[in-house]
Amino acid sequence: MKYKGYEAIVEFDEKADIFHGEVINIRDVITFQGSSVEELKQAFHDSVDDYLEFCKERGEEPEQPFSGKLMVRINPQLHQRIANRAKQEGKSLNSWIEKCLSEYTSKSGYIQS
Repeated sequence: MKYKGYEAIVEFDEKADIFHGEVINIRDVITFQGSSVEELKQAFHDSVDDYLEFCKERGEEPEQPFSGKLMVRINPQLHQRIANRAKQEGKSLNSWIEKCLSEYTSKSGYIQS
C-alpha cells in the first residue's frame, strides 16, 4: 500500500481476525489496523496524516521515505573485486551494485515496488 510517498506492508492475524500494517520505508514507526480492507486503507491514511500532523505540531520535519542513498562499509578486497567486475561489464559501481541487489531480491522472493 502507498500513500503520500509512504509504503506499508500488511499482515492478517487469523487469531485476532484483523489486518495490521506498518510503514516500511522510514525509520520512524507508523502502524495501523483494520478489520476490513476499507477500514485498513482508511487507518493507513489516518496514521500517516496523524504522523505528519504530529511532526508539524512539534516543529520537526517528518522523516521522508528513503532517498535511495545507501552507505555501506565492506572489506577493501571485496570493494576492489566489485569495482573490477563493474568495469568489466561497462557499468558504474553504483549501477552494477543496484543491478545485483535488484536481481538478488527478485530471485529471493522479496516484494518489489
